[in-house]
This record gives sequence, structure tokens and C-alpha cells, in this order.
Amino acid sequence: MAARLRKTHQDDVRTKIKVTELINRVQDYALGILDDEDVSSNRLNAIKLLLAKTLPDLSAVTIEGNLNSESISKVTVEFINAK
Repeated sequence: MAARLRKTHQDDVRTKIKVTELINRVQDYALGILDDEDVSSNRLNAIKLLLAKTLPDLSAVTIEGNLNSESISKVTVEFINAK
């Protein structure tokens, strides 16, 4: 495999994707601010794909501990597609 000429290309692409704008659009759709005419299913699929490229998917969170004590004995966080 050939070496990359520009090692920061992947980071540059990720920063160009406006994650907060995508999240705000999906949130507005979920809250009913935008309707089906404003957001097509193709656009939602594109947003999902772009978010998957920039944000890891949270698959599981486990927190164990005694509610009466001040310390938590174990915290487990697993990510899918974490870079």
C-alpha cells in the first residue's frame, strides 16, 4: 500500500463535516420542528452515514456499584467504530 502524501487528510475531512449542524437538523426533525417535506429519507440516510464517519456509536454502558457508598466499583463503556 502506498504511503499517504498528506497525513492530516482524514482529520481535515472530518472537520469539514459540520457535525453539530447535522445533529441539529435530525433533532429538529425528531422534535417536529421540521416535517417530512423538509427532510427526505435520502437526506436522513446521508446524515446517518456522515455521523457514523465522525462520531462513534455507543453500544453499551454498564455502571455497577453500591448506591449507599461514594465510590463506584466498575464502569464499562464500549464503542463501535471508535477511531
